[in-house]
Amino acid sequence: MSKWIEKRLRIRRKMDVKEGFVKMNPETIKYLSIEDTVEVVIGGKKRLYFKVLPLSTVPLNEIWGNNDELQSYGVADNTIATCRRPLKSIGIKI
Repeated sequence: MSKWIEKRLRIRRKMDVKEGFVKMNPETIKYLSIEDTVEVVIGGKKRLYFKVLPLSTVPLNEIWGNNDELQSYGVADNTIATCRRPLKSIGIKI
């Protein structure tokens, strides 16, 4: 049984990110073994799934998402969330 790697990252709301996507540092993506989708868990209750776009200007401890989308989910700027590769296959189609 393999161990799931997860990391606590700060979510930042940005206007230049498309809905359904988040931007992450490529080193963080590699560390978490993310292929194309990230699972973001907030407070152990909200579970959100996004497609990942690598961007080297994103700090290692941050993840950038769409401002309006995160606001509609009730996620404040600078929220700490657990990020990991999805635990199960989910079939996101964008």
